Amino acid sequence: MGRLNGKVAIVTGAGRGIGRATAKLFAAEGAKVAALSLTPANVDAVVADIEAAGGTALGLSCDISDANQIRAAVDKVVAAYGRIDILVNNAFDPSAPFSSIIDLSAEQLQRNFEMGPIAYLRTMQACYPYLKTSGEGRVINFGSMAGVIGMVGYGPYNMAKEAVRALTRTAAREWGADKITVNNLLPLAETWGEEADVPPPINALGRFGIPDEDIAPVILFLATKDAQFLTGYSLTPDGGSIIDSAR
Repeated sequence: MGRLNGKVAIVTGAGRGIGRATAKLFAAEGAKVAALSLTPANVDAVVADIEAAGGTALGLSCDISDANQIRAAVDKVVAAYGRIDILVNNAFDPSAPFSSIIDLSAEQLQRNFEMGPIAYLRTMQACYPYLKTSGEGRVINFGSMAGVIGMVGYGPYNMAKEAVRALTRTAAREWGADKITVNNLLPLAETWGEEADVPPPINALGRFGIPDEDIAPVILFLATKDAQFLTGYSLTPDGGSIIDSAR
């Protein structure tokens, strides 16, 4: 406990799934957490969970495809807490990731880029002055195994997520002098609920990850001093799905 004492973290997509698990774990480890989500009810729920457990959280409804909303959210975090040390770019639009390449429209691809690498770029740029001032800033972006392997039927999603990895690698080199690490996560986790009829994954451990137990602790590691010498990498908490191939 207390591995993030004194830190301020922004977690996008914090209303459910991996984002929610991450926000709660960060708060339990002492961080002041800004939980961003498009859905106000989800924001309120995660903040209530954090505060009930004795943590500190600020809930903000934010559409990350809107540059003005991103800037306003960052300003509110700084006004409330005075600093930003950690940025977790987890949010993504699940409504439009599916298309074959032959049927893919520019509009659908653009939506995936707006909610992926463009939104991540904007949040990184808005947070950069504060991450630099921190002296040990951390950025954790979310790519996807789907992009690495070229999963069939996920054309726009794959392309956007691989662009996130390129953004991560480039920022890691440019921001290293500012003592900001920038890493990527490619998780495989059950985030759709037990009622969904999803076949088990073909991976070494034979199961999907659990956000609270399997994924959020890896994000916590990247946010702590323990990971201070890792930057530009893609970590794959996926139960052994794409062993070595995400490098």
